[in-house]
Amino acid sequence: MASSGALNLRPASPAGIDGLDGWFAALTQPSALTELAALIACALLAWLVARVVSRARRVVDDSSILFGRRIFDGVLFPLLLLFFAHVAQALLAQVLTVAVFKVAIPVLLALAVIRLGVKVLQAAFKDAPLVRALERTISWGAWMAMVLWVSGLLPVILDELDGIRWKVGGSTLSVRTMLEGTLTAGIVILITLWISSAIEARLLRSATGGELSLRKAISNATRAVLMFVGLLLALSSVGIDLTALSVLGGAIGVGVGFGLQKLAANYVSGFVMLAERSVRIGDSVRVDTFEGRITDINARYTVVRAASGRESIVPNEMFISSRVENLTLSDTRLLQFTVVSVGYDSDVELVTRLLMDAALNQARVVRDPGPSVALTNFGADGLEFTLNYWLGDPENGLQNLRSLINLAILEALRAHRIDIPYPQRVLHTPVSPVEAVKPS
Repeated sequence: MASSGALNLRPASPAGIDGLDGWFAALTQPSALTELAALIACALLAWLVARVVSRARRVVDDSSILFGRRIFDGVLFPLLLLFFAHVAQALLAQVLTVAVFKVAIPVLLALAVIRLGVKVLQAAFKDAPLVRALERTISWGAWMAMVLWVSGLLPVILDELDGIRWKVGGSTLSVRTMLEGTLTAGIVILITLWISSAIEARLLRSATGGELSLRKAISNATRAVLMFVGLLLALSSVGIDLTALSVLGGAIGVGVGFGLQKLAANYVSGFVMLAERSVRIGDSVRVDTFEGRITDINARYTVVRAASGRESIVPNEMFISSRVENLTLSDTRLLQFTVVSVGYDSDVELVTRLLMDAALNQARVVRDPGPSVALTNFGADGLEFTLNYWLGDPENGLQNLRSLINLAILEALRAHRIDIPYPQRVLHTPVSPVEAVKPS
């Protein structure tokens, strides 16, 4: 027998309809048109309710599980249609023998299961390679179960599977028990992922900087707790004694202490980073000679994206145990400078004003503190000026702003005919004593 906590796959017998001949005869009755009209009305009512709720919530996000980008793309429409169809079936069953709804209900249930599984997997794992394979598995499994249900073969197959039994410890398991337990575990995990995805979307909505990192930590912890609780519920529904997991927990603890200590350190370091907010999403950092902007902080690793587009996967332990330069920890502003050489006969005040104007003409340059110009060196070829300026949005690029300022400086110096000297070198040619005394 199946476990009492697992999902029961045995469908209710279609009262008053026996065999394919009975199905065909029932579907050709005039009352089938009434059922079909009721089913169409249920679909229109479900579409109307989903549309009203979607407009009230103003949801246009494709990642939304309930709504999606279109009404039919989310989970809400098939769930509403299934609910209204059940209500209509119960009402019509009091006055006539239903046949269309006996076929429609399994189809709508399969559609709701497929939509729920696909949308939850897309929201939870996004572009993971296994998502497509899991989506196809859910689709094929749901449609096959629907066909077996409608054809009446499902009870026969379940009875045969229930006869294949074996004893494990003090429990007796069968193929049917394992199948129902697997389905129950899958449903529990899907619901857990749905809840955790909804919590994550709400926590990360309109959050930036340190607040985003803290909410990311709460989201990761919530998902881990929900997945753990869901796994325990799924195992108990199959009939597995959870007290037996204490031995497994001890083995895992030994494994973590020896072979998985690096992996465990990365996970712990990830939560420490998010809790302390020593590095946050959006910070510009330099880790092990790699410089870039943090785009994501996961439980095990952190993604650092350089201005060139390269991305570095950095284990979280490095942020705790190694020296890390956070260029925007307490202040998002960064100091840049550029060095310009002009001829010694140039007007120093004019050069200073032109350099200041080149920086102030750029909207990304911070006004407080403003740019500054200093005569920093008497070079071998000319006077060397250093232009210092601050920018407040390093995530938008560093070299592009420096290039714009350098181009503006070059254009201004040429327009005022200020000399930018070429490097000059004096070449000494040794003269032999014979050539020195040779008469002219």
